[in-house]
Amino acid sequence: MSDTAPVVAHAGMPPPVVTLPVALRLLSKAVDWTVVAMGAIMIALIFANVVLHAFGKDLAWVTELGELMMVWVTFLGGVCAAQRGAHMSINEFLDKLPPGRRRLADMAVQGVCIVVLAILLFYGYRIVAASWENTLTTLLWPMAWQYMPLPIGAGLMLVFTGWDFVLTLRGVPRDRRYPGDD
Repeated sequence: MSDTAPVVAHAGMPPPVVTLPVALRLLSKAVDWTVVAMGAIMIALIFANVVLHAFGKDLAWVTELGELMMVWVTFLGGVCAAQRGAHMSINEFLDKLPPGRRRLADMAVQGVCIVVLAILLFYGYRIVAASWENTLTTLLWPMAWQYMPLPIGAGLMLVFTGWDFVLTLRGVPRDRRYPGDD
């Protein structure tokens, strides 16, 4: 079965779990590994700075780089959560709806998310574009690098939320889109 084929259950078998298309799967893995790598680098840098601080030394740029990386990890982590359907939600009401209404409710929530993400992408881009002339205090990099995670994260979340919206339009229930989401 291709990634875009309708989900059809065989007799006596649960419907198959829908997998991401290859391009989205590769994008997802790239974001996952970027978050892991940035997290590891942050831990190493901050640990080294703490050790130096114990000896009365300090690297100011490590603090600023750690803050910068934390912003990136936060927004890219949001992308990781979006592609897994793992953002916080309260589903008690939605879980009691019949499948047709649940689908409509899911599409409404996804639609609102898509609009909000598009707004974040638009204004985030404008903030980045306007901040290239300002510089970070110790790193002396353009301030745009501090703001860049907003439009990049919003754009990537938009891709995964849009894919989820398409699957919902096709009638794929949540437990087939996000297995193990109980």
